[in-house]
Amino acid sequence: MSQHSDGSGAGTNNASNATDAPDTTSAANAANAANAARDDRLAELMARVARADRAAFEALYRATSATLFGLVLRINRERPQAEEVLQEIYIAVWRQAASFDRQRGQALAWLTALARHRAIDSVRRKAGQPVTISRFGAAGGGGGGGSDGGGGDADEIDLLERLPSDEPGPLDLLDDASRAHALERCMDGLSGEQRSSLALAYYQGLSHAEVAAHLSQPLGTVKSWVRRGLQSLRGCLDRATQRLGRVGRVA
Repeated sequence: MSQHSDGSGAGTNNASNATDAPDTTSAANAANAANAARDDRLAELMARVARADRAAFEALYRATSATLFGLVLRINRERPQAEEVLQEIYIAVWRQAASFDRQRGQALAWLTALARHRAIDSVRRKAGQPVTISRFGAAGGGGGGGSDGGGGDADEIDLLERLPSDEPGPLDLLDDASRAHALERCMDGLSGEQRSSLALAYYQGLSHAEVAAHLSQPLGTVKSWVRRGLQSLRGCLDRATQRLGRVGRVA
């Protein structure tokens, strides 16, 4: 009697496992199908934009602007500037849509790369803006010119000559090289999936959902790769920093 009961339980468990697996596979297939449909739709819109189709351009903006604005805002934290960059991006899309090649990649990846480059350029432009201050000051800390005509210029000093150099010194260069080598070594210690996920998320600025779509993997799996990869990378870099600190104290 007990043997019959055990066999029935095992059969029930096997049936349950058999039904769970198709559910997971079906969800993954549905997600892949949705991503493929989205890619086809965006590629079609890009082709129409290349033919100066304003309705397609408006549809493309509605479908992608939120994603691209989020990417720009992660790079350039100034919201007004990020909004200006977004306008620049879609002006570039209107002008350069014909350069998109569907055979060489996905439309969203093309748009994301364009947005990332524009956002980085905006940060560089901001950093390169000159600060309008006078480079000359009075040697004695008082007013500028004197009452004796040309004596004022002789009392002025060039403040730029007293500023420390922005160029890194030898110790700075050595420290940067050591840290770069440590990062490369720590990245090599990650799994291929973790490296790919981190590169897409932090070097290309993709969201977790975009990384999952790019890799054709479930969102939960990609989040796990990113989380575990960051934990491993942080631990490895902390140990490398400690080693560098000990070497510096010895030196």
